[in-house]
Amino acid sequence: MRWLRRLLGGGRVQLDAGRQQALLRDVQHRYGAHAQIRFSEQVEAVTAMLNGDDGLVAAARIVSQVADEAHADLQAQAHEIHRRTGRRLVVNRRNYRPLWAEAGQALRWPLFTLPCGFHPYAQVAAAVTVVGSQAPRLDRVTDPNPLVTRVFEVLDLTTAGWEYGRVRIDTDAAALVDRLISSAGQVLAAMEDPPRLPPPVRDLMRRNNTFDVHDPTGPRAVGAINLGARMRERLLV
Repeated sequence: MRWLRRLLGGGRVQLDAGRQQALLRDVQHRYGAHAQIRFSEQVEAVTAMLNGDDGLVAAARIVSQVADEAHADLQAQAHEIHRRTGRRLVVNRRNYRPLWAEAGQALRWPLFTLPCGFHPYAQVAAAVTVVGSQAPRLDRVTDPNPLVTRVFEVLDLTTAGWEYGRVRIDTDAAALVDRLISSAGQVLAAMEDPPRLPPPVRDLMRRNNTFDVHDPTGPRAVGAINLGARMRERLLV
């Protein structure tokens, strides 16, 4: 494993944990749903802030924290559904699609209401952009294997929310998915021994379902996205 060899061989860079924490606090408090600028502008601003190796570590932490909190949220929802109805739901973070296909109408999409406050269309979209653009440096600052797994988890949650969770597909949502797919592809391409694509991605890649993409401020469709085609283009390298 190249990451471990770099660690044992002293190939890691000097990191500043204090700066990483300051970056995380700054992007958490200055951006998100409460900010008075468009999500696309927030993504540009946060991406610029998360520069250098400390910015890359902060970006990786945002992605991982969002994936972990979303999983915990869904587990809590499944527990509450079982308490109220006796219905047992399996929450498998490697493949959320069966859960959403079975119970999407009863579930709340978690990414808008996470305790960390990171918004999927702002800080998360920026974080995955940084992770993808700096993929060749990832193994100098962290283990890319669990990170790319978390990227795929957020992608799975987002696309399952589109199909089964009544999540509105607007240009900001489509931009997030495009960034997640691109980032995952960039990280995999930079890895010496990349893992297999996870089951939900392989499932979507076998299909050509096209989703209308709407204007964030109104009902008008302004485009479309074919998830299977986009994934095949970016992930089959």
